[in-house]
Amino acid sequence: MRSEEVQVGIERDGLPDWLLPVRQAAETVRPEQLSRFLPPPQGGRHSAVLLLFGTGPEGPDLLLTQRSASLRSHAGQVSFPGGTLDPVDGDPAGAGPVAAALREAEEETGLDPTGVQVFATLPALYIPVSDFVVTPVLGWWRRESPVAPVDLGETGAVFRAPLAVLTDPARRGRFRHPSGFSGPAFEVEGHVVWGFTAGVIDRVLHFSGLERPWDGSRVIALGSAG
Repeated sequence: MRSEEVQVGIERDGLPDWLLPVRQAAETVRPEQLSRFLPPPQGGRHSAVLLLFGTGPEGPDLLLTQRSASLRSHAGQVSFPGGTLDPVDGDPAGAGPVAAALREAEEETGLDPTGVQVFATLPALYIPVSDFVVTPVLGWWRRESPVAPVDLGETGAVFRAPLAVLTDPARRGRFRHPSGFSGPAFEVEGHVVWGFTAGVIDRVLHFSGLERPWDGSRVIALGSAG
């Protein structure tokens, strides 16, 4: 499905029709299709992030945040709302990631979690550099609420990335980190989205059929868009 064909349409099971391929992809994708970094058998810092899909002024979109520039790690980097699981969240293999993703999104953006319909989770992925075991939680923003940074010391910005922008070949490319690591990148809303966040977006677009052909040799410099 091409991005220009993504339209708000009828709802099925409470979801707009353009989200159905995303749900189907989430239900069938295997961990190794999402990342070459898979969680260790034991250990790791369990966390969750929220991929919140909504319908904004420019059509279907995805809620993103920018970490504060004053943070010690990943300062200024674009990310999904989310954070580590607390003991009150429960089993990391059960409902824990959903509870954590919604709680952290509320704490970071002011989002009202009662307006979110969680419709799927992706397999847990691993970030070796920080030892995080991350479960992406997918939600539909069926009743929107105002969002903005709650604590500027933690969150520098909250913004909506239109799917039409995320799937635009002219806004896509690959970044090259000084460490030698390379991966997908997006230019959106004056930001460069890269790293774990861009990798998840890339795979979701690909396996849901929303991806459009793009030039994998195009290099996007980190910091070039903001």
